[in-house]
Amino acid sequence: MSRCRLADGIFFNSWEDLEPVPLKAIRENPFFKSVTPPVYPVGPVIKQEEHDESAAEYMSWLDEQTPNSVLFVALGSGGTLSGEQMIELAWGLELSRQRFIWVVRKPTEVSSSGTFFNVGSDANNPEEYLPEGFLEKTRGVGVVVPSWASQVAVLRHPSTGGFICHCGWNSTLESIVHGVPIIAWPLYAEQKMNATVLAEDIGVAVKPEVKAGQTVVGREEIARVVRMVMEGDEGDEIRRRVRELKETAAKALSARGSSHESICRVVEEWRALS
Repeated sequence: MSRCRLADGIFFNSWEDLEPVPLKAIRENPFFKSVTPPVYPVGPVIKQEEHDESAAEYMSWLDEQTPNSVLFVALGSGGTLSGEQMIELAWGLELSRQRFIWVVRKPTEVSSSGTFFNVGSDANNPEEYLPEGFLEKTRGVGVVVPSWASQVAVLRHPSTGGFICHCGWNSTLESIVHGVPIIAWPLYAEQKMNATVLAEDIGVAVKPEVKAGQTVVGREEIARVVRMVMEGDEGDEIRRRVRELKETAAKALSARGSSHESICRVVEEWRALS
């Protein structure tokens, strides 16, 4: 924060309708005005395409599903779970009776970001670490993808109706831009803060709870929140809210939209300085 004042401005990958209260505070609160240069919301800036040679199989399966019926489970570029938590998540998905695509990585007991530097290059056989019988029980209902999947392609597919997400900012924006409700599963860095904001302030996510005396999210709780998002009344409200923000995101980037105008202001200021 001490170095913020050395910058002439900050490009902010968000938009006015997503975070109006923080933006107002940064611009108007005397404290923030004293330490923060002008902030320019220019988002949402997200990936448009991703290349995945193995995508044909899971995308073909997705094509066969009904709209909003599939839960996408992916925990970011480097996120992974402990062995105990992976077992609970697996059986929670099975208990939910919902269709899913799950991007899996080998569990680790060391760090929730343990695969950050080798994602996509690690030898990964889900049969070695998923619970015995899980793949057979969920055959036809779920698809397990080792290591990495084309997240943008899955999120924008009409069959995708929910997203278990680590709440990294890129994944968060991709989910909102494509109108997909979030089940918040933060792992490291700023993700816990993002998850709280998404659930309690913005209203596009739910957070599963760790029950007293437990160290992981239990399978019954996982099944509960999955069913809530995919078929419950609360899920309908979250879906309404995220679709509303999807529309505002498109407007922000369009001609005369808030993010478009924000970039235009920067251009005008640069012209004035030159």
